[in-house]
Amino acid sequence: MFVGEGPGADEDASGLPFVGKAGQLLNNMIAAMGLKREEVYIANIVKCRPPGNRTPEFIEATTCSQFLVRQIDIVHPEVIVALGATAATYLLGVKQSLASLRGQWHSVRGAKVAVTYHPAFLLRDPRQKAEAWKDLQRVMAEMHLVAPKRP
Repeated sequence: MFVGEGPGADEDASGLPFVGKAGQLLNNMIAAMGLKREEVYIANIVKCRPPGNRTPEFIEATTCSQFLVRQIDIVHPEVIVALGATAATYLLGVKQSLASLRGQWHSVRGAKVAVTYHPAFLLRDPRQKAEAWKDLQRVMAEMHLVAPKRP
């Protein structure tokens, strides 16, 4: 299961999570892990786009949290990947830097949680892709996944 911040304009228009450029990068990340998008569940902290596409406020995230909790309980994922600081903050219930949350396992509702960079951030700073790949490799090791061979 992957959890992002909230829908952007492309997601609002389509009603699906991660369909814009960040979604294309997330698809590539999922494929690099040896998975198909259809094999993972993708959710967001908030279910509607905040005005001006700003970061969700506490009241918005807590109002939507019941829906995310229900999604987690239904999907019952072995591992959740929190995409970005906002997802990590509200999913884990802690206000810490992304750097301090990465590289270690957390727990939410019986699932192990790994924290990594949001694909939109990686589009703005591609230098961090190698660090995100390290995070995903930890998830792959936990789930006994093998990356597909590159042609």
